[in-house]
Parts: sequence; structure tokens; C-alpha cells
Amino acid sequence: MTLPQESYLQFTPDLKICRILNGMWQVSGGHGRINPKTAIESMFQYVDAGFTTWDLADHYGPAEDLIGEFRRQLIATGGEEAVNNIQAFTKWVPRPGKMTKKLVEDNIDISLRRMDVKSLDLMQFHWWEYRDSNYLDALKYMAELQDEGKIKHLALTNFDTEHLQIITEAGIKLVSNQVQFSLVDRRPQVNMVKFCQEHDIKLFTYGSVCGGLLSEKYLGKPEPRGFDLNTTSLKKYKNMIDNWGGWTLFQILLSTLKQIADKHQVSIANVAVNYILNQPAVGGVIVGARLGIAEHLEDNARVFGFSLDGEDIEKIDAVSQQSRDLYQLIGDCGDEYRR
Repeated sequence: MTLPQESYLQFTPDLKICRILNGMWQVSGGHGRINPKTAIESMFQYVDAGFTTWDLADHYGPAEDLIGEFRRQLIATGGEEAVNNIQAFTKWVPRPGKMTKKLVEDNIDISLRRMDVKSLDLMQFHWWEYRDSNYLDALKYMAELQDEGKIKHLALTNFDTEHLQIITEAGIKLVSNQVQFSLVDRRPQVNMVKFCQEHDIKLFTYGSVCGGLLSEKYLGKPEPRGFDLNTTSLKKYKNMIDNWGGWTLFQILLSTLKQIADKHQVSIANVAVNYILNQPAVGGVIVGARLGIAEHLEDNARVFGFSLDGEDIEKIDAVSQQSRDLYQLIGDCGDEYRR
């Protein structure tokens, strides 16, 4: 299986990425037990299939260590050249408070060591508390570490448009922001997309298949309750669906997507991901990888093999227009983490 050329994006002059990123939140617990040996074997399958870009974080359990071990094995089997073809995007999520250069550098050094790299491809920064403006100091120190070669590119995760603007105006060059964006959660379309287009910032989106709820598995099925929602993501995105419009409207969305999927001979998840990939400013969609437990490589590859036409998009948008306005209800991107 080889992915077509349009599966890739020249994200920065030095990073060519796969537009479906392998999300490693799933190895952090809450999605089934991960066996490290099986997980690494699975990572080889992903990269061999062309899915070369990984999204992880300092707090996703062993994610950074898995990348480190994977890199070592990749070098052992394919030489130094082999690791130049993979990209690993991590995050730093510090506890708010005073930031010093030493504190920032010490934490960046931990990621460098765990991932066994000399320079981080992309450091995506998250901050819990906007009222604590020390996040600007943290980013300034990271920009210094970027100049020193420890970080290649700086990015954010779950920042709203207002604070994205504050950071940009402070002279910090950002290449991306990671936000929730799906057919259920369209909040980025309100302000975020426009700002990102104007400042050449890409969006990496998660939740685009709602933790697996946007799939045939839930079409025509009764509303899942507590025990049925057996992963952290299912609980999280079911809650989002409840806010958006509830299970009845979600069934209308699924059956609409199923009609479109059948027309293109793809899956519901393919349609959901393709729609978001084609939104302005979107650089890539993160699809969770339950390494060694479940993989959807062949299905994910189909995302790049079809185009939604005007009629498809109209049908999807007609369902969305019946939903509640999550921007009014929750606020801008990431606001659900700061309430």
C-alpha cells in the first residue's frame, strides 16, 4: 500500500508530513493496555504504509519513549536515512506559574532524551490558565531554544484565537495550533480559520472521527450509555455530541454520511476526515492509533482517494445547521479545558 502524493504536505521548508497524523493519546491509558513490543511493531506497519507523522505529548504515558525506541530500531534496520522520513510532534503541558529559562530548558531536554533526538521537530505548547500570563515567558524561552537548535518549530495546542493573536503580536513565530475540529465541532470556523489563514498558521485537528463514533458501528444503534463508552475518547466525544444536538440528530448525520460514503465506496470515517482535511488552514487530521490493539491503515488510506462534490457538502451542512451552536455554548477552541 502506498499513499498518493496528495497525502503529504510540505508543512515547513524542512518537514514534509503525512496529512493523517498518527495520534498517540491512545497509549496514555484509558484506551486499553499497550504492550511496548507490539506497539513498536505496529509503528513499523504505519510508517511502511506511508503514515510517517506522529502526534504525541510529554504526558501521553510512554509515547515519547516509544518514539525513542522506534527511532533506534529504525536506524538499526534502515540506517540514519530511515529516521529522516518520520516526524514526531510532541507537546509540553507545564503547570502554570513562574517560568525561567532553566525550567523550560530542563523540560525540553527531557523530551529530547526520551525521544532520542537532537532537535524536536515540533513543540506544541499548552497552557491551562490564561489569567497567568507567564505563558508568554515560556514561549519566549522556547523561541531562544529554537535559535539554539533544540526545537525546529514552535506551535500551540488548544489555544483560542484571542491568545493566538496575543502570542503572534508578541513576535513569536508559530507554525500550527492543534484544535478539536469535526462535523460535530465546527468552532474553528468562527474565528480561528480566518486568523490562521492570515498568519500562515496550520491547524492540526483532533476529534475528527469523534473517537470512533463517526462510523458504521454506531449507525442505527441505540444511544450508548456509561458502560458502552469504554475508552476515554468515546466518553469525551459522546459528551460533545450531547451538547451539539443529541443522539437523534447524530443518527441523521450518520445516515447522511453513509449515503455519501456508499456513493464514493468509502467509509463514514473517511467522509468525516476528508471533509475536515479540505477546510481552509487545516494541515492535517490526527487519527488515534491504538498501537497493537486496533489499526485502520487501509481504511485511513482511502481518505485520499476521493473528492466530496458540492451536493455531498450541501447534505452534510444541512444536518449541521440543525445543531446547537457550540461556539455560543462552549466558547472558542480549547475553552472546554479552561472552565
